[in-house]
Amino acid sequence: MATSLLLLCAASTKLSRSGGFPCPADPLDKPGVKAAAACQLPARYIAGLRCGPSHAARETAAAMGLTARIDPALADIDHGHWTGCAFDEIAPDALASWLADPAGGAPGGETMAQVQARIGAWLDDIAAAPGAVCAVTHSMTIRAALAHALDLPLPATLAIDLAPLSRTMLSFNGRWRLQSLIPN
Repeated sequence: MATSLLLLCAASTKLSRSGGFPCPADPLDKPGVKAAAACQLPARYIAGLRCGPSHAARETAAAMGLTARIDPALADIDHGHWTGCAFDEIAPDALASWLADPAGGAPGGETMAQVQARIGAWLDDIAAAPGAVCAVTHSMTIRAALAHALDLPLPATLAIDLAPLSRTMLSFNGRWRLQSLIPN
């Protein structure tokens, strides 16, 4: 039997709409709550629902009327000193440097390689237990998961747009395969 994994990007927050480095305590904005409440999962994923520890991931599941098991491996990338800052609050030269190499991470935060190692170990565990799992997480974590699962270079995954509530479907049967990327 194969493993089916649905990676659901958390609903929108103020910073995800305006541009910035999210804080794990950021709540969903009103449109995010409304969109999450209208989002439905296929029934086979409900029993295996997991989410990252951020408020936005937990609130996304709750707005959908679902209870999720919190899994630290699904945490968003740690933005270090820039956590909670809008892009316009960052020194222009520092932001330009980050934009040139976002995989390197924000000052004092995680690199994409660190996120890939964390989520990669989680994916390996999921692959060993056939069934259907849905994980509510964040775009950078989903990109790192794609890099691990599909052996993609991390910089290439930064060219993948993952909107709030977008769905990334993967399956594992001897190796990971991308089934689909579905925008919200």
